[in-house]
Amino acid sequence: MAKENLECSFCGRKKPETNLLIAGLDAHICDRCIEQAHGIVAEESRQSKTDDLSSELVLKKPLEIKQFLDTYVIGQERTKKVLSVAVYNHYKRLLQPSSKEDEIEIQKSNIVMVGQTGTGKTLMAKTIARMLKVPLAIVDATVLTEAGYVGEDVESILTRLLQAADYNLEKAERGIVFIDELDKIARKSDNPSITRDVSGEGVQQGLLKLLEGTVVNVPPKGGRKHPDQKFIEVNTENILFIAGGAFDGIERIITRRLNMQAIGYSASKREDIMDAENVLQYIIPKDLKEFGLIPEIIGRLPVLTHMNPLDRKTLRSILTEPKNAIIKQYEKLFAMDGISFKITEQALDFIVDKAIEYKLGARGLRSLCEAVFTDAMFELPSTEETEFKVTKPYAEEKLSFETINKLKAVS
Repeated sequence: MAKENLECSFCGRKKPETNLLIAGLDAHICDRCIEQAHGIVAEESRQSKTDDLSSELVLKKPLEIKQFLDTYVIGQERTKKVLSVAVYNHYKRLLQPSSKEDEIEIQKSNIVMVGQTGTGKTLMAKTIARMLKVPLAIVDATVLTEAGYVGEDVESILTRLLQAADYNLEKAERGIVFIDELDKIARKSDNPSITRDVSGEGVQQGLLKLLEGTVVNVPPKGGRKHPDQKFIEVNTENILFIAGGAFDGIERIITRRLNMQAIGYSASKREDIMDAENVLQYIIPKDLKEFGLIPEIIGRLPVLTHMNPLDRKTLRSILTEPKNAIIKQYEKLFAMDGISFKITEQALDFIVDKAIEYKLGARGLRSLCEAVFTDAMFELPSTEETEFKVTKPYAEEKLSFETINKLKAVS
């Protein structure tokens, strides 16, 4: 074929009509057909990834997600609803097929949970990850510092996620990161200082790019970055971030804000309606800003919810009702030694009363149970006993004044 008669074997364009005509064994292809073919391959690749994700990801409706949470977490109805909707919308966003015609881009629904210690923030995140079967990384914000200072870099968060996903990059990029103790990286003071706030506002600045969604170079084995090291590129656009913190003292900020707005007779009527025992339920993003979070990070954690303080009824339910209830765990431990374990209602009520009296919370329930059952767990496996029954007098004897003081000091 003469050079001037060459044409694209796909679209039929003559060589003068093309910018580039690539010759094959018995055919030719022009630059336009190459671009179209590349677009088709890229679209098919995206579609196959979406299909793989939809086949692996066990996504349920918000009502079903909440019902699953109910089996592990007692109470916190509002938070479970908020979390169910946010998680459902996030993974629904990942499963939707990408289309160039669709100009609406759905943003991430990162979440921040505010609540006292021991109210179930970490348990919520663990339960969600268990249901969805996605990797979960739990990181403590207190160990993070600005790059170049003693402590862990912000990128180490993604190293933990990669480890949880067995270094499967695709799984890691749709996992969940739970950042605990978010309140500990609050801005220390509004007053300028000669020293840098490297573990406070500096960490918040470092988290911004992760929360919003960007490609981050992550050291595969953690630790510091250095020039000769190979990096793994992790795209955080589809990673769901859940942050939690006790925000100790934020109640005063909320109360002050509500009182400042209270003027006149109608305000005094509203104060009667307010629940003074659970001020956290009135929290708004402005309170987090006043506590010490920078506005940029608050904007990247758009879903704000609170954890209710645990009352007597809730603590009592935590002991016996969830799938992984504390008493059920002890029943299984004793059963492994062939011992039938029973505890009376009065003994359970006594343990709950002590937890409330000494403000030990849900974590304290485990400590109290351990104090009551330790002697039996030490002695009974070496005897022929087949039954162990805990009564209120037995619990009172084991939870002596000295023991309670030790538990109080630990908590």
